[in-house]
Amino acid sequence: MIVMSTEDNGTANDQLRIGQAHMADSLEKSSNNTIPPEGSEQTTGGEKQLEQPQVVDEPPDGGYGWVCVACVFLINAHTWGVNSSYGIFLSHYLSSNTFPGASSLEYAFVGGLSISLALFVAPIATICTRKFGTQATLSVGIVLETAGLLGASFAHRIWHLFLSQGVAFGFGMGFLFVGSVGVVPQWFSKRRSFANSIGTAGSGLGGLIYSLGTNAMIQSIGLGWAFRVLAILACTVNVICTILVRDRNKAIGSVQMAFDFQLFKRTEFLLMLGWGFFSMLGYIVLLFSLPNYARSIGLSAQQGSVIGALLNLGQGMGRPFVGYFSDAAGRINMAGTCTFLAGLFCLVIWIFAKSYGVLIFFALIVGTVSGTFWATIAPVGAEVVGLKTLPSALSITWIVLVLPCTFSEPIGLELRATTGDIYLHAQIFAGCMYLGGALCMWGVRAWKVKELEELGKGDREKELRDEDEVRKERERELKMGKEEDGGGGLVRRQLTRTESVKKATKGLWVLRRV
Repeated sequence: MIVMSTEDNGTANDQLRIGQAHMADSLEKSSNNTIPPEGSEQTTGGEKQLEQPQVVDEPPDGGYGWVCVACVFLINAHTWGVNSSYGIFLSHYLSSNTFPGASSLEYAFVGGLSISLALFVAPIATICTRKFGTQATLSVGIVLETAGLLGASFAHRIWHLFLSQGVAFGFGMGFLFVGSVGVVPQWFSKRRSFANSIGTAGSGLGGLIYSLGTNAMIQSIGLGWAFRVLAILACTVNVICTILVRDRNKAIGSVQMAFDFQLFKRTEFLLMLGWGFFSMLGYIVLLFSLPNYARSIGLSAQQGSVIGALLNLGQGMGRPFVGYFSDAAGRINMAGTCTFLAGLFCLVIWIFAKSYGVLIFFALIVGTVSGTFWATIAPVGAEVVGLKTLPSALSITWIVLVLPCTFSEPIGLELRATTGDIYLHAQIFAGCMYLGGALCMWGVRAWKVKELEELGKGDREKELRDEDEVRKERERELKMGKEEDGGGGLVRRQLTRTESVKKATKGLWVLRRV
């Protein structure tokens, strides 16, 4: 604000009289015109202008959004959480020869199919969301998932298992996942990563409960009834969540496109895809192999199920912390750091975990960071491509992840040796894949920092241009003899511009938090 001195009063009064004269002249010319209501068309100089105030929708950052977080939490618990218990099923299949003639590779493909088909169906689920709404998409998922679990309870041949636990369950999980994954980011801004990580933590805690529960049910009521109980529980909870969840697609103008091929022209998006690709190669090998690895070092089936449950417990406890610190330290920073730590833990701890106690420690600590991709993909995607194109970006991401999700566990089982430390090669493979994902994410970070620095540079250049205009204005006023205040007001304006430049320069230090 510029404060005028008493010497400026004469000039100010002259300007006031001139302004009043102009106003009176304008009113006289428009006395016969009808003043249109706000937001209607006005005619000025023969041109029509439509005055419509632009309303920018801001996420509530809470409110009913927390109900949606709870719904997404439970949906993840009864999709990805149930699927996380496949390591228990796999250990049972390999040890009891449940389906005669089936190989370990075929069993591994069943688990891989359930995840890869969940991602493969993403474009169809995205189109379904656009045309019929979130509730319709979730309802389709409930029917398919329940049918898959019930079908698996009556399976007697390996191809029955492929169609039920692999294909039907995978498609159902995909519709439920795609229908719910974009809901939480629409309700939050400042706490987006934290809220999203709470929702994704459901897969970890669901995996904890169902890893222990599945092993107990198989031992007590048999494999068939274990599947039926899972079907009843998953169907009931998912129906309740579908009724309660609400999206904000219309409010934010979300573009529900299956594919936006323009995204492939963006290097930062390709690097994000690389992060997901390599992370999934390591994650699924770790998730499905750890219970069977426990048995390979002499532990019991019960101890193996506990190890798998603790891995999921680590995910359930770790993801909210990952989300909280993502909002504080930067979402891209946190995603890259946690992915790197997951690879480091696999190479430094898992390889040397030969006892029950060390394996418990490893399962807990690696669980906190192993599922970082699922906890941060939505907020990181929003940082990279924006909220409007996020559904399309996620659809492309899910399709790209079909390959690693399908073949990662078969690769892990094929890397097993026949003697000695049979899982060594699989452990090295998982660790290196995580490190590759971290490298891609740090490439995304480099792009983001550069983008923000260029924005800051543009702001500084604009401030300097404004300051130059002030200097030229002062020179013109000096030539016209308007020096009554000695240029005091202009000097104050110059100081204000200089302070703005200093603030912009200082703000560059904060731009590293990405």
